[in-house]
Amino acid sequence: MSDATHAPVKDIVARGLKRRYRNEQTFRLLGLAALAVGLAFLGFFFYTLIANGYSAFEQTRILIDVELPAEELDPDGTRSPETLARANYLGIVRDSFGSLFPEVTARGELRELYAMLSPGAALELRDRVLADPALLGTTQSLWLLADDDIDMVVKGYIRRDVVEADRRVSDAQIGWLDSLIAENRIDRQFNRYFFAAGASSDPELAGIWSATVGSFFMLLVTLALSFPLGVATAIYLEEFAPRNRWTDLIEVNINNLAAVPSIVFGLLGLALFINIFGLPRSAPVVGGLVLSLMTLPVIIIASRAALMAVPPSIRDAALAVGASKMQVVLHHVLPLAMPGMLTGTIIGMARALGESAPLLMIGMVAFIVDVPDSPLDPATALPVQVYLWADSPERAFVERTSAAILVLLVFLLVMNATAILLRKRFERRF
Repeated sequence: MSDATHAPVKDIVARGLKRRYRNEQTFRLLGLAALAVGLAFLGFFFYTLIANGYSAFEQTRILIDVELPAEELDPDGTRSPETLARANYLGIVRDSFGSLFPEVTARGELRELYAMLSPGAALELRDRVLADPALLGTTQSLWLLADDDIDMVVKGYIRRDVVEADRRVSDAQIGWLDSLIAENRIDRQFNRYFFAAGASSDPELAGIWSATVGSFFMLLVTLALSFPLGVATAIYLEEFAPRNRWTDLIEVNINNLAAVPSIVFGLLGLALFINIFGLPRSAPVVGGLVLSLMTLPVIIIASRAALMAVPPSIRDAALAVGASKMQVVLHHVLPLAMPGMLTGTIIGMARALGESAPLLMIGMVAFIVDVPDSPLDPATALPVQVYLWADSPERAFVERTSAAILVLLVFLLVMNATAILLRKRFERRF
């Protein structure tokens, strides 16, 4: 065949290769563009959360010289906790704060002045006196909690240039605040209430501790129920169950349950655990039972995948040396599959930690101030607390919502990192 005949063929092949390389380059660029867009949205998401939530970890406080008259706080002189706890600390705090502005005498102005202090200021003073009765009869310079509206002005969320009718802080309060700032009596300090307190209608006193403990009890119940049941089910289906239409039906239903919306499990829990069995509403034990139903399919699927990843030669070798079927599974297959099972369990638990829809259906949306002592006590969960704060009209709850989401994301990242570390730590090569 002549070179003239080969030339068109070479041209066709060259054009085809060039077109294929161009398509591959285009596909690669599209993949990088999609990755860049996803990272951009993720970065914007984290930037929004951090920008709105980081300020919630600080709280504005006012330095006040508080006089603690012994004859008023402890009239009988016994310094008993009962007597000290009943004293009028709110009046003492207000009088001490009012002494900083002696020109303020009108009732309306005094009401505005006292509104700059949080109700928690009197509680903080009471706790200090109860912890150290020797403070009676002295004058203490204390950093006491400011009201949430004053906190928002200090942090810049309430703008000063807005007309007085359109903001929650009056011009007089802003003037008093400027005087306190000029005297170095305003400071932003670590917000311990956010991590140590429960729900509150006052944003400056609201915290996530009660919801965190409720989530802990709920996940404890979920783990105690779903992990052993899920692993046992996976072992039976993969190692012992006969292959017939019934096991096929069970496998199909397990796969379908993994894709059921979480709110459906909430409706099931409401009908079964509360209406039929009469378990208490808004209790972590009910939330744990509901989340166990939701997490079980995920754990079963992950555990079966881990068991299938174990080579058949491991089973054959164990059987060849005289091990029984149960010994093969427990002594050889299960240890090799356990890293994958643990990974699937932790990922399932992380999903359960972030769920709120099924918990709303079983009543865990209640306003709970006290920290639960057991899984049977009324409680709420961290995702539900985020939902409640997001629905509140106060501006101070906006930053607390973002801060609570950041804490929840930290928990999720820790759980997923733990899953990766466990897998790498216990994974065996075969």
